[in-house]
Amino acid sequence: MDHDFPKSLFYRTFMTAVFVGIIATIVTMVYDLIFVQLLGFPLSAIINVSSLIFGVNVIFLIIGILYYLFIASFKKGDLLFIVLFVLITVFLAWRSEHVHRTDDDLVNQQFRNLLAGIVIIMGAMAAFLVPYLYHNKKFEDSVL
Repeated sequence: MDHDFPKSLFYRTFMTAVFVGIIATIVTMVYDLIFVQLLGFPLSAIINVSSLIFGVNVIFLIIGILYYLFIASFKKGDLLFIVLFVLITVFLAWRSEHVHRTDDDLVNQQFRNLLAGIVIIMGAMAAFLVPYLYHNKKFEDSVL
């Protein structure tokens, strides 16, 4: 029995961002776990599996709303969204290099690398994967 129904613009943009958020959560968790295991990174109180699961998904809920606003408000909303999120990602990656977490220089640099990696993963997925999947007909038919 086919229960296909017309999906609103908000539903499609929001649910696409939620789906990408779930993927980003998994990728950032794997990155975090590998990073911590390989380097023996001692500071896992802020960036850990629990904070990634909650934080990444909340951020992607907001990204879904922003993507909807861009698509609904601007003729070239996709392009503006991509440019904005590339700029945000570059800015946050740059700022993450100035974070001071501890007095130990090695651990401080490791924390910066961990944070920058997570920012880049999330930013790239927001900037490129959300618009790509939103316009992918197979994704809409199979997942949404």
